[in-house]
Amino acid sequence: MALVPQNIAKPPTPAQSYNNPPIPAAQSYNNPPAPAQSYNNPPVPATQSYNNPPAPAAQNYNPAPIAAVQNYNPAPMLAAQNYNPAPLPAAQNYNPAPMLTAQNYNPALVPAAQSYNAPQAPGAQSYNAPQATGAQYYNKPTAGGRRGGDYYNRPLPKDGRRFSSTSDDSMLTNQILASDKSRARPYDVALLSLKHILQTVDVILSRVTQPDIHSTVTGALVTGAHADALEHEKASHAIMSGLPDNYDVPTSLFNAISCEIFCTWLSGEDANKTTMDILDIVQHYDWDEKVVLALGAFAVKDGEYWLVAHLYTTNPLAKAVGQLKQVQEILEHAGTSLKPKFDAYNNLVRAVLNVTKCIVQLHDLHHDPIMTTEAESAATTALIPTAVYWTIRSIVVAATQLLGITGMGPEHVTEAWELSSLAHKLETIHGHLKENLNRLLDIIKTKKEEQELSEIAYILESPHIDNTKPLRVLFYKDDQPALYDCYSKKRVDIDVLKRKVVILFLSDIDFINENEYMIVQQMYLEKRQNATRPESQYEVVWVPIVDTWTDAKYQQFEELRRSMEWFTVFHPSVVSKTVIRYMRKQDKWNYGKKPLLVVMDPQGKIVHTNAVHMMCVWGSIAFPFTSQRERLLWEEETWRIELLADSIDQNLITWITEGKYICLYGGEDIDWIRNFTKSAKNVAREAGIQLELLYVGKRNPKEKVVRNIMNVIQAEKLSHTLEWNLIWFFWMRLESMWQSKGHQMQSEAIRSGRLRTDNMKNDPVMQGIISMLSFGSSDRGWAVIGAGSSEMSKANGEHMHRSLSEYSLWNKRVDEIGFVRALNEYLTGVYKEAPHHCTSLILPATGLMPETVACAECGRLMERFTMFRCCTD
Repeated sequence: MALVPQNIAKPPTPAQSYNNPPIPAAQSYNNPPAPAQSYNNPPVPATQSYNNPPAPAAQNYNPAPIAAVQNYNPAPMLAAQNYNPAPLPAAQNYNPAPMLTAQNYNPALVPAAQSYNAPQAPGAQSYNAPQATGAQYYNKPTAGGRRGGDYYNRPLPKDGRRFSSTSDDSMLTNQILASDKSRARPYDVALLSLKHILQTVDVILSRVTQPDIHSTVTGALVTGAHADALEHEKASHAIMSGLPDNYDVPTSLFNAISCEIFCTWLSGEDANKTTMDILDIVQHYDWDEKVVLALGAFAVKDGEYWLVAHLYTTNPLAKAVGQLKQVQEILEHAGTSLKPKFDAYNNLVRAVLNVTKCIVQLHDLHHDPIMTTEAESAATTALIPTAVYWTIRSIVVAATQLLGITGMGPEHVTEAWELSSLAHKLETIHGHLKENLNRLLDIIKTKKEEQELSEIAYILESPHIDNTKPLRVLFYKDDQPALYDCYSKKRVDIDVLKRKVVILFLSDIDFINENEYMIVQQMYLEKRQNATRPESQYEVVWVPIVDTWTDAKYQQFEELRRSMEWFTVFHPSVVSKTVIRYMRKQDKWNYGKKPLLVVMDPQGKIVHTNAVHMMCVWGSIAFPFTSQRERLLWEEETWRIELLADSIDQNLITWITEGKYICLYGGEDIDWIRNFTKSAKNVAREAGIQLELLYVGKRNPKEKVVRNIMNVIQAEKLSHTLEWNLIWFFWMRLESMWQSKGHQMQSEAIRSGRLRTDNMKNDPVMQGIISMLSFGSSDRGWAVIGAGSSEMSKANGEHMHRSLSEYSLWNKRVDEIGFVRALNEYLTGVYKEAPHHCTSLILPATGLMPETVACAECGRLMERFTMFRCCTD
């Protein structure tokens, strides 16, 4: 049956389908599409068929009549022939061997067969490219170079099975895949400077991204658009200046493709036939090369026209050429009657450019050595051939539009809605490609980060001759000096830390009131005052860690380093995100919000992941600040007044040297303080001992309250008092004892297989620390009495005051067993007689948290609660 050709210039219908050439009725592209899942737009009414007059019977590819076959051809066809006029023999089918398992064209990464679209209505044109599972090996050896495209060619099933793709889609896909012979690439087919060609094409076609190119051409730019045009021109110059002056351009290929595009248009050949002919021209090139070659050939013609248009008013040669091309007439209509068509043309070219870039990016990713697994790239690999086909087909349509404007005049221009419909199809394809591109980029990024993380861990955890290499892993930026000496105010290299103990002070930039900062500051001041001592041979490097750096935070960083005397990074960027990730890992340094002091020895080995607590407890005695040194210090330690008081106050050193008894007490009840100090002094006189009293406040004290108490004590000469700025240090040091000792006991319990709580119950040092922290958590009074390295007595204020007040009841035991032992003996009886008591223990939320804690007074297990506290005083 003859098909009546229709005029393409008729008014647009609400929807238009871009279908392939007529095919047998059973496989027609013109069946109604599925409601919303087909890539095809709804077909035009039956009266708008674009088919040509029938060819002779021997060449008619469609022997059965069909009602309305839609051949996409934007211009009237003079003598078009259907693509593939004679039925192909079965032996010519691409990859005829049947496959066991087929996989439909799927944009998402899936292990099993999935359809690219939802189920289609019969005849709907789907963006499917059925693929065979097991044949999706992207990286295959190539002939004559690194490239090869047969990994895109997926054998299709021959057993008549049906997936969501229709049979006509399968036939088109077979034709597309059969056109590719890139794996059999001859040795005389040179590799292309693909990136250079694409960058050049991008400059030529970048005008389509401008807000109003036609106003630019005619010189009627508003101020804002003029600024944008200048910025665009500057960017284009930057791109071109980055390209080599000479690189290989396949001119003969460009000419062949241009001839195919522009010459066959005059003969009325349909877009599908032209597209397949172009694919035949570039059959030995890979898929990304195919589309770039087609786009390059088109860009040359597009650029020639717009170059004349731009120079028409200023260059005599351009004006002469423009007159012959009727540029003036076209430009007169560019902003009026032709504007919708120009806009549609630009939108289509923009969509072509976007899809091409995405195809090239995806192809590059598949050659990335990190992208090694078949499952990660299979789905995206299947997308590319069909995407290349539709991109080249869109180039053909855009070229006919350009030729219609510049060669035949405005009356031969394709309707804007037709180009818009094809642009929409490309945008859909681009969306799927971009989705897969982003997915693969995320996979590669994650793998690279994991690889970098492993490399960092290997270097930091391997033995070295010195610490230079590990430090360069931590601090590096473009082979420039990475550190800043805050004392001398100059940029320095890693070598200044070579073969020294290095303390890495990790914190954010809001640490100025943190205890860790005060500890480092105090120790570094002591180090500078005694620079020649062996225990002073270390350096501190502050490593600021901030999630997001802003100008305000960077300014704060610079202000902070001006107040320091140690080293820091020259710029926060010298610490990479991967290094920070290593520092945050729980099984590495476990950096959170609290500052850390990580110690690296002269050979670059990390010997302590947080030495802040041992430094707080022992100061420079803890040098070289290793975990081994911390363990040895605790093994040598006993619960004694020297450990508790250390050298916090100069008077303490004198009293210990003189062998005096020392009483440390605290609380916020001034009446109890008056009564207790009076009783203590009386007992000391009666017992004939030298007793010194020192008020040490409480944990987390309210400054106003404690200062008032200190003023009363000093005014009434009740006892000595610690300075206000040392009270916080006394209690912070106790907390550090808890953390440091607890960590050692935890490590020992893991090694021995015992419960950590069993160790705590039987350890007098840990029990003493818990008692002190319990006392400090209460507002009530408390006291500890001891002398030198001997045993100590401890009790809450009520029991201690009662025991001292009843000294006459136990004074005889002092001569027999000593003052402290006699006091402890009597306190045991007082505990038994006490009707009740309420003891609390507040521990810091970070660090060691035991499952159970025994009461410091009665030994029973304490109840466990969670407390949140806010104190602005």
